[in-house]
Amino acid sequence: MRIDKFLWCVRLFKTRSLATDAVRREQVQVNGRSGKPSMEVKPGDFIALREPPIWRSWEITAIPASRVGAKLVPGLITERTSFADLEKLEVARMAKAQHQSPGEGRPTKRDRRDMERFQPD
Repeated sequence: MRIDKFLWCVRLFKTRSLATDAVRREQVQVNGRSGKPSMEVKPGDFIALREPPIWRSWEITAIPASRVGAKLVPGLITERTSFADLEKLEVARMAKAQHQSPGEGRPTKRDRRDMERFQPD
């Protein structure tokens, strides 16, 4: 199976085009090598996905026929990322969340309704 299709089938990416773009940008490695989206993968291969600041890695245990439900994914891939790296990723996520000020971004539905009530007709 192609690497881009596999990444989409095991729900590491929301769409196949996002998986294809990640492989092209060399954010995905198979057995330690970057490649094209058409690279074939098989059981026993190791895939690594760049999630700054670490590389998350999995071992392929089986190839699905098509996209599978989230509950079936653990039967297809086994996480091989070290615990220390996963902690480093969590610390980076928490640091990023602390720097975001509250109220930043798109207004909620409640905010929109409050703004509409406030504005004169």
